[in-house]
Parts: sequence; structure tokens; C-alpha cells
Amino acid sequence: MNEFIIQTTGREEGYELIDSGAGEKLERYGEFAVARPDPQALWPKRLSQAEWDKAHAYYRREGSKGKWIVKEGVPESWVAKIGEWSFRIAPSPFKHTGVFPEQLSNWRWIGEKIASARERGREVRVLNLFGYTGGATLAAAKAGASVTHVDASKSSIGKARENASLSGLEAAPIKWILDDAKKYADREARRGSAYDAIILDPPTYGRGAKGELWEIENDLMPLLNSCLGLLSKDPLFVLMNGYASGYSALAYKNDLDYMMKNFGGTVEAGELAIKETSSGRLLPAGIFARWSR
Repeated sequence: MNEFIIQTTGREEGYELIDSGAGEKLERYGEFAVARPDPQALWPKRLSQAEWDKAHAYYRREGSKGKWIVKEGVPESWVAKIGEWSFRIAPSPFKHTGVFPEQLSNWRWIGEKIASARERGREVRVLNLFGYTGGATLAAAKAGASVTHVDASKSSIGKARENASLSGLEAAPIKWILDDAKKYADREARRGSAYDAIILDPPTYGRGAKGELWEIENDLMPLLNSCLGLLSKDPLFVLMNGYASGYSALAYKNDLDYMMKNFGGTVEAGELAIKETSSGRLLPAGIFARWSR
């Protein structure tokens, strides 16, 4: 069976999408509101400009670059609880905040799958490639899995480790690996390693820890083939996300259909979205595909 669905993040204790429109979004992380560009928000804003002007920080583009304008008294970074995990929020020069809250439904799905397996007495090993600041890693570790977190950015791994500590998971069985995802997966295959679950969030374009070039159109399927060789005999799930990749979720679904064709199970695919508290309107925020059984 195959399904196409929309996974939605709503208002949380430490996060909400307040409004969106005119190419921007207004969000709250913890006690601070930030306004930043979002090319998906093609529609008009619902709230007045006066409400948007209450943001504690806003991102403005200046030619090909941009910068944050921060009001007096707002710290450079702060902590927000999103779902069952805590994250360091640190607005970056590239408009990001250090966490992707649209992934919350996937994090909870990961936790449910692993917790269910653990209740049956199963040990679960998870490989998280392109792990960024660790949301999926924290979800897997909190549910009782041992996790290998791989990212080519030393800064991102440092932030992920801090988020683990903030979430009370500093002693969890997490291996932090600074490496190129494809090279690490290939080495693990040669070692005969096996994982019960694999999570991938491949960028469209990027560089590895030693400058290795990543181009999704050329490198995704070879990576998925490597991952196939790393799965245990009774795999639990495979989850793949796409952020601003330009691809349809159907493309990711087809990739996982092919990769997991000999395992049975179900492939779900669709969009990730965030619901505005001002209107209930959904803001598109990425795509995903996930296999499980």
C-alpha cells in the first residue's frame, strides 16, 4: 500500500507560525518572534504590519546577501522547547534559526516506531545521515535507540551535541561523526555494519568534510544503494526528507519504492507543512518519503 499525505506542525510550547505572506513568515521560537523570508508564501499577509513590526528580530536581504536586524535586549541565541526536545535557537547569516520545526511530525513518527520495537524487546540501531542540528537523532535516542549521527559540518555537529544536552540526552548512546555521508556509508558497508533504520536529509548541493562535492541529481541514488547494503535483515524504517530540493515528493516515493521493493511494507510520501495560528492556513515547508512495515 502507498499513501500520499500532508504532515503538519501546529502550535507548540516553544514554537508557532504566527502569520505568513508576501514572501515572508512570522514565527515564535520560545519567547521571541522572528520574521524572515519564505519564497513559498505567495499570498497576502493576514495580520497588520503593526503586528509584524513586533518581531524581536527580522531578516532583510541586501543584494545577494542578507542580515538580521535584532531589537535591543534580544540575545544572540536562546533555547526553545519544540515537541519533547530542546534546541538552541541561533539566527544565522543564511536566514536559518538552527532547527526545522516542520520536521516535528517525523520526529514523533521516528519515536513511535522505535518505542514500539523496544517494547517488543528489540535493540534498534539508527543511522542519521546529513544530521544537521540533530532533531531526528534526539527523537531516536529518546525512544531508546543507539544512533550514529553523521554530518560534514563541524559547527552543526557541535550544535546537535548541545541540543542533546539541552534535551537531557547527553548520556544517550549517540556517536557523532564528522564525515561525508556517502563516504561514511561506503566504509560502513565494507565493515559489514548493519542498521535497523536509516534517516536521510540530503541537500540539493553541498560539500563534504574534506570538500567532497554533493549534487543530488548525481549522488542520491548511489547513496541509497549504499544505504540498502547497510540495512539489517529485518529493517524498521527508512525516512528521507527534502528541503528546497526542487523535487516532488513523488520522486522520493519512487526512490524508496525501488530501494525497498524486496522488503514489502508501506511507502508514505507527501509534504511537510506548518499551520498558522492566525488563520489555520498551511505553509509548505518541504517533502518527505518514508518506508516502514
